[in-house]
Amino acid sequence: MAETEKIHLSKKDRLAVAWRSTFIQGSWNYERMQNGGWAFSMIPAIKKLYKSKEDRSAALKRHLEFFNTHPYIASPILGVTLALEEERANGAPVDDVAIQGVKVGMMGPLAGVGDPVFWFTVRPMLGALGASLAMGGSILGPIIFFLAWNIIRWGFMWYTQEFGYKAGSKITEDLSGGVLQDVTKGASILGMFVLAGLVQRWVTIKFLPIVSTVQLDEKAYIHWDELPSGSEGIRLAFEKVNAGLSMTAEKVTSLQDNLDQLIPGLAALLLTFLCMWLLKKKVSPILIILGLFIVGVVGHYFLIL
Repeated sequence: MAETEKIHLSKKDRLAVAWRSTFIQGSWNYERMQNGGWAFSMIPAIKKLYKSKEDRSAALKRHLEFFNTHPYIASPILGVTLALEEERANGAPVDDVAIQGVKVGMMGPLAGVGDPVFWFTVRPMLGALGASLAMGGSILGPIIFFLAWNIIRWGFMWYTQEFGYKAGSKITEDLSGGVLQDVTKGASILGMFVLAGLVQRWVTIKFLPIVSTVQLDEKAYIHWDELPSGSEGIRLAFEKVNAGLSMTAEKVTSLQDNLDQLIPGLAALLLTFLCMWLLKKKVSPILIILGLFIVGVVGHYFLIL
């Protein structure tokens, strides 16, 4: 009896998935975030791999689970998932848990990589180049920015999707933990390094309560009433500030100043750990966002934050 011919995703099929992934945030929502765009991207592969309506419906259902990462970093995860779905369609013991495990194991750690690489490095550099040309009166400024950005973006998405697709077949050879464990562990380490930098940059908390108020010596602060008016007074004020004089007669120390002297960024780090702990306890991200919003508003009203 002849073996059943295996189903393979052609380059055309993978290109269709890559093109659709460009719109992965087209149906972004607060409950499952990029799940609609992810499922939309997978449709060409699902149609090719599964012939019955029931199998296609089941595939769409498992890909409508929660998914969220940087829109460009989703490409290597798509590639690995395509390989897993291909192996499953050909009879390999790849269940829903394995597919979802790969997605969850990679999307979190890799999410923080995209922002520093694309939003904070590549795009500002290309934008500065295009802006400099445009300010010189050249129409090439916006054209170069548009072409270069999309070539880099699309090239990265296609290459990493193909890389993930080829690596995915190796993952399926050892679903018990070998290759998959190495991939998720490496991605986790990289993601944690990036996340540590982003916490200090993007998470800010300021505690406003005053701890102490100290009257400064007469020579330690600027006497504004003694400064001449006009530009000369402004110049002298800048000189005195640069010389280390205080702009007020009192030195006010807040709770935040003491915390910054102890460990800078400690409050932001603790808040991040709290959110991670709540997520681990299966608390809805929407509830966490609403809770932070309410705490912020109440704290600001009572002059705590």
